This record gives sequence, structure tokens and C-alpha cells, in this order.
Amino acid sequence: MHTRLSDKDLAFQQEARHFLAENWDAELASTCSNWKTMKEGMLEWQKRLHKRGWMAPHWPVEHGGTDWTVTQSFVYNSERAAAGAPEAIAFGVTMVASVIIAYGNDEQKEKFLPRILESKDWWCQGYSEPGAGSDLASLKMRADREGDEYVLNGSKIWTTYAQYADWIFCLVRTDSSGRKQEGITFLLIDMKSPGVTVRPINTIDGFHHLNEVFFDNVRVPVQNRIGEEGKGWTYAKSLLVQERLSIAEVTDSKRGLAQLREQARREVNGGLCLLEDPLFAKRLTDIEIDLMALEFTELRALASIAEGKEPGPESSLLKLQGTEIQQAIQELRMDVVAYYSGALQGDLTAAQFGHEYADAAQKHYFRGRASSIYGGSNEVQKNITAKYVLGL
Repeated sequence: MHTRLSDKDLAFQQEARHFLAENWDAELASTCSNWKTMKEGMLEWQKRLHKRGWMAPHWPVEHGGTDWTVTQSFVYNSERAAAGAPEAIAFGVTMVASVIIAYGNDEQKEKFLPRILESKDWWCQGYSEPGAGSDLASLKMRADREGDEYVLNGSKIWTTYAQYADWIFCLVRTDSSGRKQEGITFLLIDMKSPGVTVRPINTIDGFHHLNEVFFDNVRVPVQNRIGEEGKGWTYAKSLLVQERLSIAEVTDSKRGLAQLREQARREVNGGLCLLEDPLFAKRLTDIEIDLMALEFTELRALASIAEGKEPGPESSLLKLQGTEIQQAIQELRMDVVAYYSGALQGDLTAAQFGHEYADAAQKHYFRGRASSIYGGSNEVQKNITAKYVLGL
């Protein structure tokens, strides 16, 4: 596969670099990296993207997307990651929006899509439950219909950024009589509805991003249902494919690897910089080779989508390998910062020793342990690959 850029693509690359240089600055980066100010920072960043027309490049043009080619999408994401800028929060613009565009009615598109595009609504995802994670079809949260409303009772867990959310999209159980994949319905729920309670989950990385969400007789209008009742599993599967593609984070891993190489160049072990250590160099090179192969797999998947095809098992391969590469980079970064990586959480952190890089490495390492679980555990992705790629 050739990745040589045309003159048009090179011009777009310069355009993307100029935009990022003008709009992604150190102050905004600091605001986004602190969980206490993260929402404020991300909303500002997304508004800058929207002003440029780049908030939702993957949407159809008629709804506010761009007409970027696959190469332009790849170029932009590469430049974005190289600059250290984040993608827009995926729950609204990538996840629920894709379902609304594909399966929602005109009224729902007119109501929700412009507000997502303008970052007026912050969304979260209500899929996992205490008894239904990777086996998502086992979910039990009830939605009983009463006239023009559903009455919801149950809970969701591991709900990322629910503390900030205005809306949540949920899979709920409307019928238990058939196969567990049947009787599941896709609902859009206002987080300000009476009976919704958010409880934080404290995680080892010290960053508040996970929550439990409880629903106690929460009433949701039937008009907030996407598609048909009982067909939510079909809609959710298309969304999960999009989620797994984004979880791979190929371009962000490339930036992380470049940062790791630079840090290893400055760290000394036995009188030599770490890059001259044969064992360290081999570990670094192995990751680079795996990441290069993954990048070409991602390009094939993007090319397939550009041709109007649904992404297939490539999304599982990307999620599986992508998260393992992320964790390998995080582990190697912990080795680079050496004993600083063993600093305690809480009152005694690496930052208090004046080692900000080690503090960041430590937090990313702890948070990254979950990446091979969420979005469908890597064991599930291996089963999908075995069935649909290997035919086992």
C-alpha cells in the first residue's frame, strides 16, 4: 500500500497544521488535561473545530460533515495527534450521532444533530451494567411502556463522563421473552430527568471519568426511541464497530512512541542513554513494527468505509492490537521513568518529586489497563476474529 501524498493532500496537510498551530495552544491543553476543568476545555476545543467546519468530518455533508477523502481524514488525524490535540469527545459526535443519522427519524435528526455539532449537549453511553459487560446482551435494565412513555428502572456502570452529561443513550430491556439479543431497545434520555442519579467511581489513576448511573422510575417519551422497539441490538452493533475503530488510537500511539523515544534519549542507564541499550531498543522496535502494521490495517478499513461498505472484523483486529500496543507503550514508558514510576498515589506522587513526565506516565499506565476491556474485551475480539476471519 502506498501512502505518498498528492499535491492536493500536501496542501491540505499544511492547512491542517496551520489550523492546529492557531487553535491548539498550551493553555487549552492544560485545561483539557485536568479532570476538574476538562469539560470546559473540551467544549472550547470542539467549538473551535465547529467554527472551522471540522467537528464532524465523518458525517454526511448535508448534516454538517466534510467531503474529506480517506487520505485527508488520515492526514488530519496524523497532524492532530502529532500536535497533541484530542479528538472530539466520541460519545456524541461519533457514537450516538452515527445511530441517529442511520436509524433516527427526521425529527430526531433535526433536534439532536445540530446540538451535537455545536457542542450544546454533552453525551454519555449507557451500555454496561453490573451483570452485563462484555456479555452486553445480558443487560437487565427495564423499560416498561406506559402510554406515550417508558418507565425505566435499573442501573448502568462504567459510564464515562456521566458527571458532565446532558444526555445519555441507553440500551434497555423492553422484552424478556425471546433470545437475549432480542427485546433490547435504544433510548435517548435526558440526564436531568427526575429519578436519574450519578455516583462517581474512584479509579487508581486519580482522574474522575467513570460513574454509576441509577434510574428510579425515570420517564422517557416514546419519541426518544431510536428505530423500532426491540431492535436496539441491531443499532448497537453498528455503534460498537465505530467505537472499536476509535479505540485503536493509531495516530495517538505514534505520538506516544515518538515522545517515548525522546525521553529514552535523555535517560541514562549504565553510562549510556537508554536508546543504546540493546534490550530496550529491541522492545521499542518491536512496538514500532506492530504499530506500522496496524496503521496499514486501519487504512484498509478506512478505504472500505469510503467505498460505502460496513467495517467488518477489521474493527475487532484494530481494537485488539491497538489496545495491546497502547499498553506496551505505557509499560515501556514506566521503565523509562524508573523508580519514579513507583511513587505512591494520593499525597505522594511522582509530581511531588518534580518529575512531571513520570507522573503522567504513571497515570496513563493505570488508566490504560482498562483499554483492553472496554468496547468489548480483547477476549471477545479474539472470538470475533476466529469466527469471521479464520472461519473457526
